[in-house]
Amino acid sequence: MAIQFFFAEKTTRVPERKRLKIFITNFFKQESRNLTSLLFIFCSDAYLLNINRQFLLHDYYTDVITFNLSNNPETIEGEIYISIDRIKENAAVMKVSNNYELHRVIFHGILHLCDYNDKTVSKKKKMTELEDVCLAKYFS
Repeated sequence: MAIQFFFAEKTTRVPERKRLKIFITNFFKQESRNLTSLLFIFCSDAYLLNINRQFLLHDYYTDVITFNLSNNPETIEGEIYISIDRIKENAAVMKVSNNYELHRVIFHGILHLCDYNDKTVSKKKKMTELEDVCLAKYFS
C-alpha cells in the first residue's frame, strides 16, 4: 500500500494502521481516485505553524494541512500534516477521545485530496457531513 505514517517531533498512537489504510484506499476508490502515494506527517503546533506560514502565508495554528502533489485529478499523491497538539486540544474542547479526533482530522485531509474544501459556510457544512459519514463507517 502507498500510505505511510511519519512522526516529526511528536509521536502518537495510530491504532489499527492496516485497517485505516484499507479504509482510506477504499474511500479513494469510491471517489474514483487512484492512490499513488500518501504520507501522513504527525507533528507539533510549532512545526505545522511554520508550514502554514511558509507555504500558505497564514499566521495561525491549525490541525491539518493537506498538500495535493498530483497533476492528475484522478490520481492521489499527497502529504497530510497533522498537529498532535491541536488534536489533543480539540478533543478536549469537543469532549471526544483523542483517537476519534485524530481520525476526524485524517478524514478531513483525505477529503481535501478529493477536492472537497471548506472555504464557504455551505462547503464547510458538506465537509463536516462527509467527515461524520466516514467516522460512522469507520467506527461501526
